[in-house]
Amino acid sequence: MSEMEDSSAESGLDAQTQRKVVRERYATIATEDGEEDDRCCSRERSRCSPAETTLPTDETARQLGYSDTELESVEGDANLGLGCGNPQAIASLNAGERVLDLGSGAGFDCFLAAQEVGETGSVVGVDMTPEMVEKARANAGRNEADTVEFRLGEIEHLPVSDDSIDVIISNCVVNLSPDKPQVFDEAFRVLRPAGRLAISDVVLTAEVPSGVRADPDSVASCVAGASTIDRLETILTDAGFESVNISPKDDSDEFIRDWDDDYDVSEFLVSAAITARKPVVADE
Repeated sequence: MSEMEDSSAESGLDAQTQRKVVRERYATIATEDGEEDDRCCSRERSRCSPAETTLPTDETARQLGYSDTELESVEGDANLGLGCGNPQAIASLNAGERVLDLGSGAGFDCFLAAQEVGETGSVVGVDMTPEMVEKARANAGRNEADTVEFRLGEIEHLPVSDDSIDVIISNCVVNLSPDKPQVFDEAFRVLRPAGRLAISDVVLTAEVPSGVRADPDSVASCVAGASTIDRLETILTDAGFESVNISPKDDSDEFIRDWDDDYDVSEFLVSAAITARKPVVADE
């Protein structure tokens, strides 16, 4: 493992504190009812969650790769303008598939996935924030999403049965976990043989600035908890996945650089598409 991975592949917070600050941040986002241009907690706070900028949420989503058709197809306030990509674009979902969304938030990606898998498929969203699960369930009603359900739980301990999922998606959530190997071990457990992983997340390209790794705001805003590509490849391979591919998104600096007012986050972070597959016969 390289010196950069040793020093900054994970956040500088202990696991309990990291989960606490992440849960509190997204509980606040789920319950706030301010205007869109005040979504960054307050104008005085510099650190914003991904896409939690002064841009309207639809415009932010377009930057992340969502089409106008996708944005117009979901009712309610499921689109919170959060994320670092569009997992739908890399998941290649098919009718009848069962999809799991890690860190499903208010449900936006779940509802888009449900449109792709149709009435014969189904979608499960898992989120550790009760306020987000409540919001997502309300949005499910607005969208008449009968094939979508939301469960409260941590992505390190999924409330999902073994070998029951065809595709796992996620949007800029795994970096928030203090135990990424456990996340991918769980992903491997719940996927059916030949099931696939298709997530958008951020990866480290350089050292995180001094003092940022242990800063709660930076960790909770997807800035300080990311891993390098090499480390993620190792974690995924160790979990049992094959065909691992991590592809940085060349133009992600256009929105990542705005995630903080104090420094250019794109100097050490990039959005990436992360895909992998569970072998047809898992290694013993």
